[in-house]
Amino acid sequence: MAELAWENIIGGQRDSRERKPRKTGCTMVMDVGKSLHETQSMLQLCSNYIDHWKFGFGTSVFMDKGLLQEKLQILAAHNILTFPGGTLLEVALLTHHCRVYMTHAKSLGFTAVEISDGILPIPRFRRKRIIECALNAGLIPITEVGKKDPKRQPTPEQIAEEIKEDLEWGAAWVIIEGRESGHSVGVFDESGNVDEYEVDVIVGMIGDKSKSLIWETPLKSQQAFFIEKFGANAGLGNIPLDQVLAVEALRNGLRFDTLNRVTSKLLREGSWDPNQVESNGAVGTPLTPNGTAT
Repeated sequence: MAELAWENIIGGQRDSRERKPRKTGCTMVMDVGKSLHETQSMLQLCSNYIDHWKFGFGTSVFMDKGLLQEKLQILAAHNILTFPGGTLLEVALLTHHCRVYMTHAKSLGFTAVEISDGILPIPRFRRKRIIECALNAGLIPITEVGKKDPKRQPTPEQIAEEIKEDLEWGAAWVIIEGRESGHSVGVFDESGNVDEYEVDVIVGMIGDKSKSLIWETPLKSQQAFFIEKFGANAGLGNIPLDQVLAVEALRNGLRFDTLNRVTSKLLREGSWDPNQVESNGAVGTPLTPNGTAT
């Protein structure tokens, strides 16, 4: 990784951020139609902060095959997992065996696959077989739990049980449904607020397996909630591509939403005194929390 613009001057104000390749603290972006040029520009700027690249819903269907394959090759070269949206798999299952879908996804150059039942009623025994189908095709299975219809939402207890089973069956990560809107599904109410009780129930039931969760959080308030609750390495998904660096700033306490609590704590503990004048240390000399040069 090249030297960062503010190296040794500005660092994260929260717990240490995991480096790629990450198992926990992943950022999953939602691509609903970026050109090859736009993709290359985004990777030049922030490839170190993107772990999973989802081609939302069925958008990859409408891309030229050669162009899609070239785009997938570029993403793989940046150590980014790529997969089509789970809805595309559900559509394919209406007319094909899962092997057909998995084999074709692999031949195109996808490195992972999202397995969901957000729309179709897929029995659990069949979901297990679909996970196995992905593994047999050489794809990394990433499952999604939850329903897209606001009127058909599972309980947090049901979500937790599905997460445990999916991980036992071979899923590498489990995504918690939040859709691209972040309203009225999963752990979000109609206004996009997080139901902390439901989050606590899910995490309480799955324990350490929560490190393998990716919470779909398209809204900044939702991203800030999970970072405040679980730290800089909370798994976050459905991040708009133009917001990747903004989310990384949130993770590291470089925005009001997550820096405010840090500074309040330092003031409360007396670890930082706003009236303390810095000493005349050398340029670039790091300061301790109380404002003196180290």
